[in-house]
Amino acid sequence: MKERMKVALIGGALLGIVCIVGAYVRSGFTATPIFVFSLWYNRVILGLIVGAPWGETVRKKALLRGALLGLLVSFAFYSSTGFQDPISFVAGIVYGVLLEGWLSQTGK
Repeated sequence: MKERMKVALIGGALLGIVCIVGAYVRSGFTATPIFVFSLWYNRVILGLIVGAPWGETVRKKALLRGALLGLLVSFAFYSSTGFQDPISFVAGIVYGVLLEGWLSQTGK
């Protein structure tokens, strides 16, 4: 497995934990285990997609790609919740940018 993929998957899993904590707090600690697992898994998938061996590009385009991939992957989760969690949807876009920024900065 390429180093970029490993780093992105770990980053996605860690950002997923941040999402789980946020979802629990926003729900008043009533979010179901299935919901939070789905949210975490969505972030791991985001890491997988962002970590794919994309061609070399300038940082600005890489960040835009991260935002677009974050939007596409997070929309799957957002639509499956009946469009009830817009904060997680927007966070997914931000996380795509963060992952891509981290990967392009470290040269992975």
